[in-house]
Amino acid sequence: MSSIGGNMIEVEGFVATGFEAVRETFQGFVDDGRENGAGLSVWRNGQEVVQLRAGWADAERRHPWRADTLVQPYSLSKPFAALTALVAVRDGALSLDEPIADHWREYGRHGKDRTTLRHVLTHQAGQLRFPDSAAGLDLLDDAGLRESLAAAPPEFEPGASLGEHALTYGHLIDGVLRASAGTSLGEVFNDVVRPALGLDAWFGVPTDELSRVAELEYVSPDVPRLLPLRQWVAGPPGILDLAEMNSTPWRQAVFGAVNLHVTASAVAGFFADLAGPDGAVRRLLGPDLHAEFIAPQVRGHDMVFDTTITWTLGLIRDDVKIAKGGLGGSAAWWSLRHGHACAYLTRRLGDMSRAGELAAALGDDLSI
Repeated sequence: MSSIGGNMIEVEGFVATGFEAVRETFQGFVDDGRENGAGLSVWRNGQEVVQLRAGWADAERRHPWRADTLVQPYSLSKPFAALTALVAVRDGALSLDEPIADHWREYGRHGKDRTTLRHVLTHQAGQLRFPDSAAGLDLLDDAGLRESLAAAPPEFEPGASLGEHALTYGHLIDGVLRASAGTSLGEVFNDVVRPALGLDAWFGVPTDELSRVAELEYVSPDVPRLLPLRQWVAGPPGILDLAEMNSTPWRQAVFGAVNLHVTASAVAGFFADLAGPDGAVRRLLGPDLHAEFIAPQVRGHDMVFDTTITWTLGLIRDDVKIAKGGLGGSAAWWSLRHGHACAYLTRRLGDMSRAGELAAALGDDLSI
């Protein structure tokens, strides 16, 4: 138990036998003051074996973090955005390897005429950030941001290199869906993906669910200035402004690269089901497309992470895990070695060290 600002923090929830080290690690974050609002979930053999929560969901320390608290995990949103595109592929609206410009005509400019959906989903489209022309746009100007990407040249020839499309990922998917299927990322997720997978998650939080959303805060005021990915989140102002991130308009908007709002249990349950031969993800996509979703697609030096990464169609994969993390420290993974899934979602934005320590307590390694 720890006290911050005069309020005691208790770790609540349950831990199955054999997972005691996970609770001890999570408790340590509270005891040393590194955590004041987070949820943790571990699944094994189709069951949730760890569900822990600690701290508050709000800056004023009035609302305890609950099992059903929703929080924005930043780039951990991307695999869920990718699923919306794959649903359109499933339905025959487009294919992975035809040019996007066959549907989204405005996109086929400045060397992007051969860019494919596979390039987008594997972070090879060359649009790692919004162009300078987007700097004056509102963060919630969906149409303007899509148009800025369509009009801009790529930073490298599509397919020739790779780098996480930190903020642009969702807008590229949304543009393709609108042009090919006459729908949007938010509509496909909330109307098709969410119910099919039984997810407690939203792109665009409904009004009657807003009371469950946690407020984000930085571990220290220096975090935005020191972020190693800062140059890749350039473009429309506001993505590092927590007044914007904690606002109702932002929570109810769809910014597919980063603003899913979801519970820890929902994310861990999704990752537990991810590779299953009889799971909901496979049923949603069909066997062939499911295999494509989780299979290694491209391996190389990622310009954003500045290291060698293997991307699937929306996830990071290596010999021991399928994983994704987000700015600020939230992370989730499926252990190929140990057969468990874990999700750690935090409102206290810092680095990835806490997720790394939880992984170590489970015998996993989150390094990429």
